[in-house]
Amino acid sequence: MTVMKQIIILCALLMQCACNDKIVRENKPADEGTGVSQLGKSDIDNVLDIHIQQSQDLLRELMLKLYKRNPRELKKSDLKLPEEHLVRLFDLEHTWDFPELEGKYDIELISLTFKKDFQGDRVFAFVAGLMSMIMKSYNYQSEFYMFDTVDAQKLYNCARNIEIAVWKLSHNLDENGEPFLYSNALSDTEVVNISFERLFGKLIGTQDNITAIMAGKNNRTVKTVIQKLATAVFFPI
Repeated sequence: MTVMKQIIILCALLMQCACNDKIVRENKPADEGTGVSQLGKSDIDNVLDIHIQQSQDLLRELMLKLYKRNPRELKKSDLKLPEEHLVRLFDLEHTWDFPELEGKYDIELISLTFKKDFQGDRVFAFVAGLMSMIMKSYNYQSEFYMFDTVDAQKLYNCARNIEIAVWKLSHNLDENGEPFLYSNALSDTEVVNISFERLFGKLIGTQDNITAIMAGKNNRTVKTVIQKLATAVFFPI
């Protein structure tokens, strides 16, 4: 793909988002620094902003690693570079209504990733599902101010859903007995690679950390649940 073609595709994506008149569920990270944007912010608001930014950074890294491990998924759309998909998901405002994802987001989109009849880009679907689920747990806000709040139970449920998604990534198989998406490599025929496991661990840890902070701030007890991952179902956010 030539540089000019990449520019044309990105310009088209920008025009598409500019023409979209639906309510935008923001996912863009908050601007760093001080100034007007810091007025009306408490320490906890800054902590929330940082945790959202950390989650998005981890998901960006995850998307690149999954595309590298599953290059076949790049062939399923007109965007042939992983960086183009990053721009589409993380840098452009959108309503999560990506046409090829059947209008799904959140836990429904994660589940779609593991449907045998799904013909779309499973990497984009999986990461977009995680992204929209995490942002939903933050009320689709990417920046917080003094009177904003977040439900610790939603944050907790989201962390458990990430654990379920990780289990499905490793154990759900297609009709040929192969993973829908390759991640960690532990077999004798491949070089051992557990970098995905570490990445997911950081993502879950980030979510659990902000859960504890918000539960303490609001003096609320979070209802914990233990499920067997093999039979676990996603929690509503």
